[in-house]
Parts: sequence; structure tokens; C-alpha cells
Amino acid sequence: MTTTTTSTTTPPPTFAPADTPAEGSALATAHAQLATAAEILGYDEGLHRMLATPRREIHVAVPLRRDTGETVLFHGFRVQHNVSLGPGKGGLRYHPSVDVDEVRALAMWMTWKCAVVNLPYGGAKGGVAIDPRGYSQAELERVTRRYTSEIMPMIGPDTDIMAPDMGTDAQTMAWVMDTYSVNRGYTIPAVVTGKPLAVGGSLGRGTATSAGIVHVTGAALAEAGVDLSDVSVAIQGFGKVGSHAAEIFATRGSRVVAVSDQYGGIRNDAGLDVPLLMDHVRRTGSVVGFDAADAVTNTELLALPVDVLVPAAIEGVLDDMTAGSVKARWVVEGANGPTTAAGDAILAKNGITVVPDVLANAGGVVVSYFEWVQANQTYWWTEQEIADKLEYRMTTAYAEVSALARREALSLRDAALVIGVKRVAEAHQIRGLYP
Repeated sequence: MTTTTTSTTTPPPTFAPADTPAEGSALATAHAQLATAAEILGYDEGLHRMLATPRREIHVAVPLRRDTGETVLFHGFRVQHNVSLGPGKGGLRYHPSVDVDEVRALAMWMTWKCAVVNLPYGGAKGGVAIDPRGYSQAELERVTRRYTSEIMPMIGPDTDIMAPDMGTDAQTMAWVMDTYSVNRGYTIPAVVTGKPLAVGGSLGRGTATSAGIVHVTGAALAEAGVDLSDVSVAIQGFGKVGSHAAEIFATRGSRVVAVSDQYGGIRNDAGLDVPLLMDHVRRTGSVVGFDAADAVTNTELLALPVDVLVPAAIEGVLDDMTAGSVKARWVVEGANGPTTAAGDAILAKNGITVVPDVLANAGGVVVSYFEWVQANQTYWWTEQEIADKLEYRMTTAYAEVSALARREALSLRDAALVIGVKRVAEAHQIRGLYP
């Protein structure tokens, strides 16, 4: 393999962060993945340390005056992991478990993800430690506007662009854009992506991550001579990503046999009626209780005898306790960091192909890039143009990753990380160190 190194004789990287993250945490997994890529590439400790360390991060207090008049306080974060390839890009997450280490991990994965699909972005991420289900729409608007005001020096259309993530949506992005624009004195649609169409959003953005998952699944299956119409699929997580992925898989002829959400799951080996299931979820708020299906837990879903397993919920669900029970031939990571380092090793030992998150769920950031380009040009593309461009980006990236994996006898994850890390490191080295 041809690599870029900083010396002719480079020892394996020995860098470890000063504050070692908890074992099995998202940040520990992200660091372990980077360490493997750095060793494959032959990078020295200095370059490894630079790649592992966030460029900027901010921790802000987010006070909220509730509808009752009570004042409560939340903690918010924004991390820009690396900006060597361009402005930071990454979602805004509302979840009670959000902390700075999780945001650091997510920002790091965004760096490699953007590089793998060849976008001119660095990686960033933000979050507020709040459970949005416990607050009114008016309260969430106040939280969003206060958080945006607090981190405003770090964000902008040319510095750091936010998008929806777990617990946030297009309306959240509209509030962010409006708060930023009001403070700047004019409308700036490109400060966020994933906005409603009425205020500069892009066609195809809402289903982009899901469509990307199906594109790379189809590419992985094709290498084994299998068609999407010949496989059974189980999806853990039926939110924005998992629900649309189920719809697209079903449209492409796949048999979606099981899905789950935070309340539980359902299973029908003959295949779920996905359109009826979507109606059920809109009416009840959960997949639980859907007719013509049996109940299944989230953990049981991971062990079902299906062809394709899509973990599309949260980090760390495939670990040393659950990975050994996986019977799927392919695991396609719809969530960020659903597989721990220990889980990865078990899946590899059992001959299961893992299509990693930094490739599999990159469709969202690809169409976010399209939205950003359209906003900067004030010229809007058709939905078919966006769909075609997304498919090309995803299948091209998969082909590059797969070719490297075969050539160098790497896993798809290691190949994707080597490509992403190398592109970021080369940009850093070409730009040089200032001063």
C-alpha cells in the first residue's frame, strides 16, 4: 500500500488521550478505530495525536424558562474535530445522555465520513443534554435559540454547518437559521442543512441517510451475487433513518421481517406490510402493537436469522455481549458507532461483513452538502437530480472502499477509515503547520 508518512522509519503509534474514555464508550471506539488506521498508514505519534484531538470545542449553559415559569438548566456542547478539508459539518443532538465525550466521538466520525465520500468538509457535532419528549414545542424553541446564541461565535456557513440528528428535526434547523440570521441582520440559509423546503431546504434531504444505506447495501450484496429483492432485513431503530430505510428496502423488493424502536419491536417472518406499519406509527407513536406481527425485544432483534441487519438506533448496541448472537450475513450500520471495538472483532471472527457507519450512513451528509451548495447558489435542483447524484456518490465511495479492502486484505471498516484518515492527514500536511 502506498501511504503518506512523516518519516522513513515510523514506529507504531503510542498516543493515548490524557483522559482515557470509558471502556466500550463511543469515544473509546472512535479512538480504537483511528489507532488501527494510523498503524496501517504508518503515521507517527505526532500526526496521530493531531488526528485524535478536536480542533475546537465549547461547553455552554442553556437555561430555559419553562411554560410553568420554572427555570431549569441544561448543558450544551459543540465540537469541531478537524477542519483541514473545509468547514465543520455535523448534526445537533437532543438526548438526555449527551456529554462531551459522545460529541467528540460523533465529531471524529463525521471527519472521516465526509472524507470517505469526498466532501469539502471537516467533522463537527453538537448536542444538548435534554429529553425533548418531556418539553413543549415552545420550550424546545427557546432551548434551541439560546443554545444557538451561546455557540454563535463557532458556527456559520463557512465555518460550521449544523443539521438534524437524534431528537432534532427540520423545525429545529429553522430555529437555528432564524436565530443566526437575525443576529447577523439578513437571512443566511446555508448556516444549517436539513431545513424545511419553505426556508431553503433541499428535496430528498429527509430520506437521504436511509437511501444511502440501501445504496451501499445493494452494492455489498451485488459483490456476492445477491439482489436486494432476495434478502430479508431487520432494522433496529424506527426513527428518521430506520423508518425510511424500511420503506425503501420494501420498495426495492426486500423482505423487512423485523423492526424496533425504544418501546419494543415486532417480527413477521413473512414480511411486514411497511406502508401499514408507517400508518400505525403515525397514529400510535410506536411500532409496538402492530397487527399481524409478534413482539420481539431490541436485543432479540439483533439475533434474528436474517440476511441483513441494520442497527439504526444508538451507539454501542453490538458489543462483546450481543455481537456473538448475530446471525445476519451483512451488518449495515445505519446509526453512528453501533458496533464497539470488541463487537467488531467478534463479527469479523464469525465471518460477518460489516458495512461501517462512516460509509453506510453518509447519505445524509452528502445531501446536506447538496443543500449547502444550492443555498449558496440560490439555485435549486430537482428531486431526480439529487437522487442520481446521491446514488453516484454512495456507490462510488463503496467501490473505492471495497477495492482497497480486497487489495490490502482489510475489513471494510478499516479500508474506509484508512481512506478517510489519509485524505484528512494529506490535507493537513499539504497546508502545513501555522505558524
